[in-house]
Amino acid sequence: MPLRSALYSQRGLVTTLIALLGCGFLATSLLSYYASRASIRDNIVNTELPLTSDTVYSEIQKDLVRPILISSMMARDTFMRDWVMAGEREPGQMTRYLNEVMTHYGAYTAFFVSNSSLTYYQAKGVLKKIAVDEPRDAWYFRVRDMATPYEINVDLDMANQDSLTFFINYKVYDYANQFIGAAGVGLTVDAVIKLIDTYQQRYQRSVYFVDTTGRLVLTGADGGPQGARAGQSLHDLESLKDLLAKLPKPHSGSYEYSAQGQEHFLNVRFIPELNWYLFVDKREDSALGEIRQSLYLNLLICLIVTLIVLALLNRVVNRYQRRIETQATLDSLTDLPNRRGFDLLAAQALHEAQREPKPLAAMLLDLDHFKRLNDTYGHLAGDKVLAGFSRDLESCLRQSDIICRWGGEEFIVLLKDTDGQDGLMIAEKIRTRIEEQRYDYQGQTLQITVSIGLTTLQPDDTLHSLLSRADQAMYRAKQTGRNRTCVEMPHSSYE
Repeated sequence: MPLRSALYSQRGLVTTLIALLGCGFLATSLLSYYASRASIRDNIVNTELPLTSDTVYSEIQKDLVRPILISSMMARDTFMRDWVMAGEREPGQMTRYLNEVMTHYGAYTAFFVSNSSLTYYQAKGVLKKIAVDEPRDAWYFRVRDMATPYEINVDLDMANQDSLTFFINYKVYDYANQFIGAAGVGLTVDAVIKLIDTYQQRYQRSVYFVDTTGRLVLTGADGGPQGARAGQSLHDLESLKDLLAKLPKPHSGSYEYSAQGQEHFLNVRFIPELNWYLFVDKREDSALGEIRQSLYLNLLICLIVTLIVLALLNRVVNRYQRRIETQATLDSLTDLPNRRGFDLLAAQALHEAQREPKPLAAMLLDLDHFKRLNDTYGHLAGDKVLAGFSRDLESCLRQSDIICRWGGEEFIVLLKDTDGQDGLMIAEKIRTRIEEQRYDYQGQTLQITVSIGLTTLQPDDTLHSLLSRADQAMYRAKQTGRNRTCVEMPHSSYE
């Protein structure tokens, strides 16, 4: 039975159930959504963004560890120290060494500056002599005088068309721990931009770097806030131009601002190694998008649960409807159709027989002296005989024949495709079988006989007229001695 038809008669119950389930699920989902929405801002500002900023900072340090290790290896390489202490003869040896480092480790550039000769060696050869009064050489003298063993510096690479490069500048000492120069490798800013894009994809945040003057120095491939590119100042961005006065130096901080109708949450962290600020930016709608997806998922689950409940309800309703229909059309003692069930089956059988046309025989059967059996042995004994008689009756008939317990000890049989002669043979077969049958009840053997009235369908018959003739024939069988079959035809009768 389709879902609609199965539940149509129970539409009041279904409507109420859907309303209760829908309202309950919707209220729960919306309360959960608004509770999450109310707490999301506090979570982003106080936990999520600071944690992401710390994680990105750790990732930056990790991604710079490899070039730092390469630079450290160069500073402690015995060849480099021996070559410098031997008087820097054959510069080609140093050039080949730096080229090997750059090629083997995939660095963008590799260099060494000698403190004794102030010569700048690079993988392509001798680059230049450095000077104290040259502004572009100030990095070397800063490295020479610093207390830490190395620094990370962003500068123009003179050996590569002044490309903006991350340099790892490592101090080199001889075996007596005397400073003899600075060595290291460089990473292109493009490589760092790829790292920024990786961070943004991994953490679903905008990540960019700003120097202490408020100028964007590094962004991802798609730019920084509102698509701004490196070199632009925060002063040029309407939503961020007032932020410079609030920048914490060198402390971290969290801020909120609006841009193009969207609320943004911003975490700022100062990176002392680069003397830059790390900006981690998250739009509010992206955060709410996650809980909206959760809301939609909850609503989808609620819909699925509701459909499952309706399907189960449909199954239960179907089951009970079939049970009620069965109880309404079947006799509980014999499991044969009762009068209501017979009316449905008989009407269809008559229609088919009159449409073809085909012969149809009807029998009315009545157990002889059944009241006396009940009075003598009790109603349970009578029920035992009725149930046994029903099984024996079915065994004498075809699957297509219609059997009905008409009431009490009376039964009706419709024999499809059966004329009067064949019907009489079947009736006698039934009568003989019942006469020979014995039924056991509490150690006693019970016997019963049956009187049968037989008739056949005529062209102008109705179900009522057909059964009336069968009843008249059965009455004659009773009146003429029982345990016999009588046949009743229109305008004639015979035994």
